[in-house]
Amino acid sequence: MKYPLTNGTCLCLVLGVALAFGGPTQDEIKKKEAELARIRSEIEEYEKKIQESQSKEKKSLQTLDYYGKQAGLLRQLIKQLEVEGKTLRRDIGKTRNSIGELGNQLKALKDHYASYVTSVYKYGRMYDLELLLSARSINQLYVRAEYLKRFSKQRQRDLRKIGTKRSQLQRENTTLQKKLQQEQKLLEEKTREEKRLAKKTENRKKILSDIRRDKNSYRKEITRRRKAAKKLESLITHLIEQERLRKEREAALALARGTAAPEEVIPPAGLFESRKGKLQWPVKKGKLTARFGNQVHPELKTVTQNTGIEIRVPEGTDVVAIADGDVSRIWWLPSFGSLIILNHNNGYRTVYAQLSDILVSEGQRVAEGDVIAKTGESLSGPSLHFEIWKEREKQNPEAWLSKR
Repeated sequence: MKYPLTNGTCLCLVLGVALAFGGPTQDEIKKKEAELARIRSEIEEYEKKIQESQSKEKKSLQTLDYYGKQAGLLRQLIKQLEVEGKTLRRDIGKTRNSIGELGNQLKALKDHYASYVTSVYKYGRMYDLELLLSARSINQLYVRAEYLKRFSKQRQRDLRKIGTKRSQLQRENTTLQKKLQQEQKLLEEKTREEKRLAKKTENRKKILSDIRRDKNSYRKEITRRRKAAKKLESLITHLIEQERLRKEREAALALARGTAAPEEVIPPAGLFESRKGKLQWPVKKGKLTARFGNQVHPELKTVTQNTGIEIRVPEGTDVVAIADGDVSRIWWLPSFGSLIILNHNNGYRTVYAQLSDILVSEGQRVAEGDVIAKTGESLSGPSLHFEIWKEREKQNPEAWLSKR
């Protein structure tokens, strides 16, 4: 007769490799939770401001700003919830795999132990005695006695491992249930916030419609636009200064190390200025409704300076990067709404404003033609505001974009 398992075979079968899945650290989880809490808190703050503003004056540009800022935060929250949902679904998949692996290991241990118990029941302990008595020498007797002793201990270890695997399986099942509950909560919150965003968007459109019929609001908007343009100019100046300081730090560090300063990264398509008149438009189609420079308002007859161009396109139109670059800043300004500034090196920057949905993050590298945002709707209608800068100098975008 043969025992179902030898020491070596049993050890090979019970040594299951634990599945170690890389996941976020506690610090990362806390940071994400804190970020979500901050966004939720800001959304509620703007909700209060909207209620207060509407109770005073419904046709208010300030109310419009609050709606714009709140909508941006709601989109940000929804995106965060989507990311959390994807991460959670991935973790659920890994947990299920772990449960399957543990179940297989537990079944293997139980099957082999059952075989051992069956053999003991069939042959009894007499086989052990016969094995010892049939020894041809004292040394063989000692070896067989030691073998039986170790084999018995192995059975005890098998039992303990069965208990351990069963406990692990129970813990994984508990973890899975918790994660499934979390997934359901995330899905419910995401659905709730999407409905809230749709309602806020509808309310904002109604306010826009009311304001468009009010000439006083248009006059106020002209003043706001001038102030916002000044703030945008200040922001560009700040970014230029930040870049200058960064280059100085890199040069100083390179000097201290005795190495050459890092060279400026040039987009593969070539220098920005070499493509003047050949750059693609930030939207595929659309009507140019306001050119660069002085503009006369059709109704108020007031003259204002446009720092870029306005392209009329349906709300939600894809906005693309006109050249390779880095997302230098994502910002919000009255009149301009949500905006993105791309850095194309050698002092060139592009500005994309009046956005409804931003699809990139600060510091991200983008390639020419990458979709970076969706267009929104301003007081002048659904459109994209677009600018090109060379250092602190505003450029006429039409001179840089390809002919249509």
